[in-house]
Amino acid sequence: MPRLSLTRRVTFAAAHRYRRPEWSEERNFAVFGKCSRAPWHGHTYTCDVSVAGSLDPVTGFVVDLRLLDDILEREVMERFDHRNINTDVPEFAEGLLVPSCENVAAYIAARVQAALGTGAMVTRVWLSESPTLWAEWVAD
Repeated sequence: MPRLSLTRRVTFAAAHRYRRPEWSEERNFAVFGKCSRAPWHGHTYTCDVSVAGSLDPVTGFVVDLRLLDDILEREVMERFDHRNINTDVPEFAEGLLVPSCENVAAYIAARVQAALGTGAMVTRVWLSESPTLWAEWVAD
């Protein structure tokens, strides 16, 4: 059976701040620059999620697109869209994950994979917070 991939793009707006609470304001600024300043700053993120699997010969799908859309709505849009990542997503609360593009991309990959189960595999999450900055999570 051929192994194919499918990519769906979603766009969301969210705010965040880079900061380690155990560091001084000076050290936070030295490491994170303006992104460490209070209160927060926002972006319009673009997120591509690619999943791979065997082609279903009956439906022609790698994954049921309705299922993938439902997962992306729940795990990405409801969680991040028009949210403050630092305060609204518990895993990114003060002292936990810094809401960098890299951490958010890895987090999205894990959440989508957990929701998909074993039917398909998340192979790539591409997350852009601006036209000049993005991260790409790629499965091993």
